[in-house]
Amino acid sequence: MDMITNVNEYEAIAKEKLPKMVYDYYASGAEDQWTLKENQNAFSRILFRPRILVDVSKIDLTATVLGFKISMPIMIAPTAMQKMAHPEGELATARAASAAGTIMTLSSWATSSVEEVASTGPDIRFFQLYVFKDRNVAAQLVRRAERAGFKAIALTVDTPILGRREADIKNRFTLPSHLVLKNFEGLDLRKLDKTSDSNVASYVAGPFDQSFNWKDIQWLQTITSLPILLKGVLTAEDTRIAVQAGVAGIIVSNHGARQLDYVPATIMALEEVVKAAQGRIPVFLDGGIRRGTDVFKALALGAAGVFIGRPVLFSLAADGEAGVRKVLQMLRDEFELTMALSGCRSLKEITRDHVVTEWDRPRFAPKL
Repeated sequence: MDMITNVNEYEAIAKEKLPKMVYDYYASGAEDQWTLKENQNAFSRILFRPRILVDVSKIDLTATVLGFKISMPIMIAPTAMQKMAHPEGELATARAASAAGTIMTLSSWATSSVEEVASTGPDIRFFQLYVFKDRNVAAQLVRRAERAGFKAIALTVDTPILGRREADIKNRFTLPSHLVLKNFEGLDLRKLDKTSDSNVASYVAGPFDQSFNWKDIQWLQTITSLPILLKGVLTAEDTRIAVQAGVAGIIVSNHGARQLDYVPATIMALEEVVKAAQGRIPVFLDGGIRRGTDVFKALALGAAGVFIGRPVLFSLAADGEAGVRKVLQMLRDEFELTMALSGCRSLKEITRDHVVTEWDRPRFAPKL
């Protein structure tokens, strides 16, 4: 593990270590997986315009997210069933996030409960929520997250129905029998269909509420005082409605390319969303972040911070808590280096002028 020099190298180790069914569940995307590849490739088409001869002897990476000060604008996205990757699962991830001074988002489908994660220490954590047909389940999950000291709800809004992930179909993916989705233990699951397989994994996969809509955001606001982030926004139109709905922020996300294939890479959708938000709410990004340069590009295009998902899973599988710590440290170091080489001493000095994209007009007309 000492020889690992970048985030991408953990994926090959994870692939070797994990059962095929588990690796494929973490790694794959929807259908042709075009968006899965594009999430990373799109970053390579954004180039830097570095400024020189700036005193970069002191660089401040600290960020403020929903009023909470964190060490860097790099946070942990919600990813399901982390104990498939490592026996300590979400608890190892929580400790690594704490050591790095950043925010972890816990998945509804975690293999550790909100209470177990909270017991690792009093750090800033968000809770990712799916809304099911039985609203009572969502209400109970939110109350538990609140009681456990979680500071925000990241509401996933791109999943009225699960995307088609063909690797999971081929592998007949199921949660390994020794694991459970801990956040559903002890909940009142009244509407569980007793005629079907009654394990909790099959319960939560089926009953996504396909009627869930903008009016239901208001319902969620009535049952919690926690700030609500909408995770899965890709367009200006939905951004404007989200601002009107009074949400606390937006995460530009395509669900790790696991829902609708052929949506743009999140870095390609980011600027449209940022412009529509008009600075009224913060906009974050997840999807495809593998380098500190990617983090800088997202901030230059207007993101207030980024979330990482698969790098956490792969490093967790490879080396447990130490792996996740190292991923966060490598991204931090690369981001700091990119800031220095671009002439930026703080996040507010990172501007749109520091990058050039394929949709920018040429700055200088060529002489005829």
